[in-house]
Amino acid sequence: MGSSGVLGLGYVFTVRTLAQCMIAELNDRSREIFRHIVDTYVASGEPVGSRTISRRLGQTLSAATVRNVMADLEEQGLLYAPHTSAGRIPTDLGLRLFVDGILEIGDLTEEDRVQIDAKCASAGRSVPEVLSEVSDLLSGLSSCAGLVLAPKTDRPLRHIEFINIGPGRALVVLITADGLVENRVVELPLGLPVSALQSASNYLNAHIGSNTLDELRQIVLHEIEHHRSQLDELTTRVVEAGLATWGGEGNRARQLIVRGQARLLEDVTAIGDLERIRGLFDALETREAMVRLLEATGEADGVQIFIGSENILFRHAGCSLVVSPYRDSQEQIIGAIGVIGPTRINYARIIPMVDYTSRVVGRLLG
Repeated sequence: MGSSGVLGLGYVFTVRTLAQCMIAELNDRSREIFRHIVDTYVASGEPVGSRTISRRLGQTLSAATVRNVMADLEEQGLLYAPHTSAGRIPTDLGLRLFVDGILEIGDLTEEDRVQIDAKCASAGRSVPEVLSEVSDLLSGLSSCAGLVLAPKTDRPLRHIEFINIGPGRALVVLITADGLVENRVVELPLGLPVSALQSASNYLNAHIGSNTLDELRQIVLHEIEHHRSQLDELTTRVVEAGLATWGGEGNRARQLIVRGQARLLEDVTAIGDLERIRGLFDALETREAMVRLLEATGEADGVQIFIGSENILFRHAGCSLVVSPYRDSQEQIIGAIGVIGPTRINYARIIPMVDYTSRVVGRLLG
């Protein structure tokens, strides 16, 4: 996997390698105490004290013994005290160690599986509508923010249609050769007659061939440039407006869907991170950084987990991202699905949830 200015991927791998080495160095007692600390912190969001862990262990270890182990874990960089007299909470490195070497990932409940299957059903709905529902679903199930990176429309096209939906607006219906339907709304100059929309549809379909949207865009823009005088002016304006909506090279043509921001804000308000999370969503509004982050999942198989300071985007927000790519029938990555939340998210539940959803969506769109 190459380096990235957004992810700092070399740094991520260094952290993971360090965590893996530290896992091997922990004895059974330290691992057990550390696991209970993380489990308690994930459940409560509060610093964890030695007496709490001693009680969880059924008094098999005294609070003093637990306190000594916690001091060793803190010295190793796995725990820290947010306040002098407080208990301890895991560091980002500690959470990485926990996720990579200690976490026991659970199975999806049958209820979760049924909900995901139902939301991913595509009958009568466009791809963007399904993906928007999926993002809402992940937000609801995880109590975090759901993220979906929708695929570019890079499949061969069969038909394009412009439909008037009101002054200055048109719905563009895009049908791919394999039957997928996408709907896009484009802004048009006021006063365009309906006949111009029909002319634009006819013009694009005459050039559609078996081209993808990006390929068609290049062909049509070339035609417009060299044969503008042969085209009706209104038709030209409709065509250019529609193509501009889909235009843009590379990954910027993709759509980022973010749902459940309020859930994340509510969660972190209790731990004093509201302003940092608001700053994170300001960054998300620019989309470019988040799209690059999600697309980095394509460089490795399966679910990817980015914890806190392991990437620049979350470094000051105290958040984690669990994300997985989804693939088409040719095993090509066409998008990504994920959940973003505070670093204390329920990894054991969310990891299989994201993994299963990405596979269901991949089958649907493949």
